[in-house]
Amino acid sequence: MNQLQSILDFNRKFVEDKEYEKYVTDKFPEKKMAIVTCMDTRLTELLPKAMNLRNGDVKLIKNAGAVISQPFGSVMRSLLVAIYELHAQEVFIVGHTGCGMAALNSDRMIGSMRDRGISDDTLNTLENSGIKLNKWLRGFDNEKEGVIQTVNIVKKHPLLPADIPVHGMLINSTTGELELVIDGYQPLK
Repeated sequence: MNQLQSILDFNRKFVEDKEYEKYVTDKFPEKKMAIVTCMDTRLTELLPKAMNLRNGDVKLIKNAGAVISQPFGSVMRSLLVAIYELHAQEVFIVGHTGCGMAALNSDRMIGSMRDRGISDDTLNTLENSGIKLNKWLRGFDNEKEGVIQTVNIVKKHPLLPADIPVHGMLINSTTGELELVIDGYQPLK
């Protein structure tokens, strides 16, 4: 059985047995928080447990490295929607130890793209249209710096209300221990 069929079979039983009832909530985050964190599989259950979060408590936005690289990209848009439309009153940027973005090598990734059939014509077209793949696919030097850079992008965003605290944290991807990197209640230095 393939993954798709396995998921659909499980889902039929999930709905039939009304397993969803324990997850029913509304679209507004109960704790009035938005969290940007990494898509790392180790954080799927660990992060909510380590932060005492349940379904419906927060708006959780996941991407590679918990990085906002484009101030007017989809991650920042999601944060602004969480604030202006869904009443989030605080933002947390939560990176983690052992993040793959700290070791991301754009040249190696572009090589993998070529190996998987992406043509040099496609790569050149993107480069010629202003998309600098080596920059776009670059990670960060260390996890803490990644959190600091992202907090700074969010905090200095021209559309972010001045009264929204933006916190930066690192979570240990094994133990769940949280390290405060930036206290959003304090002014940026």
